[in-house]
Amino acid sequence: MRLVSFTAGGADRVGLVDPDGASVTDLTDLVRARTDAAGLSPIRALAGAWDALRGALTPDAGPRLALRDLALAPVVPDPGTVLAAPVNYHDHMVEMSQTSHVGALGVFLKAPASVLAHGGTVQLPYTDRRFDQEGELAVVIGREARHVTEADALDHVLGYTGCFDITMRGGEDRSLRKSFATFTPLGPWLVTADEVDPTDVDLVCAVDGHVRQRASTRDLIWSVAALVAYASSCYPLRPGDVLSTGTPAGVGEIIAGQQVTLSLSGLPDLQVAVAADHAVACPTSGAGRGPVPPPTPEPSVPVGR
Repeated sequence: MRLVSFTAGGADRVGLVDPDGASVTDLTDLVRARTDAAGLSPIRALAGAWDALRGALTPDAGPRLALRDLALAPVVPDPGTVLAAPVNYHDHMVEMSQTSHVGALGVFLKAPASVLAHGGTVQLPYTDRRFDQEGELAVVIGREARHVTEADALDHVLGYTGCFDITMRGGEDRSLRKSFATFTPLGPWLVTADEVDPTDVDLVCAVDGHVRQRASTRDLIWSVAALVAYASSCYPLRPGDVLSTGTPAGVGEIIAGQQVTLSLSGLPDLQVAVAADHAVACPTSGAGRGPVPPPTPEPSVPVGR
């Protein structure tokens, strides 16, 4: 099942993407009528009532809309918590000259207000700092998880989506460097957990059509299940929370005017533009500090090669 968030009339809505990928069944009225989740986006309300509602989510459950006409929102427009895994691929550990990985670092928080929709624009805030792309598979929680075991962890996952963990390089706190507005694109939509094997997802990230990152979740240091279990030991994970699973080698600088695309096997491509419409000089002094990123790869391999 594929679920998409979109906006209409200034309000968040949720839809079921038809198998043809061209049309969407608007589920919002059904979800609002059968849940009591005031103040939550429809997809968060649906996530919290998934077991009760999933059988009712059919193509005739609401009006049909053309996908091309919809204003897409981030898969979860209002996540309660956004967590991410630092250094969860060995090749990324090497390229960043790090001596520690996720097993020592744990997870970190990103600001929920940093989410962005597919087709949106990442706005770089500063003129004098380096910003990098990091393509990742993200998990959306479906059932509350607290102190769950690795064996049971995936039972608490609603589904999966694409994520960019956009990063400012420097010595400032990791959560700050990765939490500027627009720095967490999510989408285009969520594919439910029954249709995705998170241990075997291929990842390709390209900038202006040239591949920078190519990996598989087979190479994760901590698996998706291990990440969910660990995160649940630190925080109560609730329906609609997001956990991004880490990026492989190939990170590089992005600049205004570029297009960044993430392809994940079994999921639709996530694409964003990059701009610096309101960029100013950075007021903090972290430039040149912290982990040293690799040189930005030269344009080389076109997508599909």
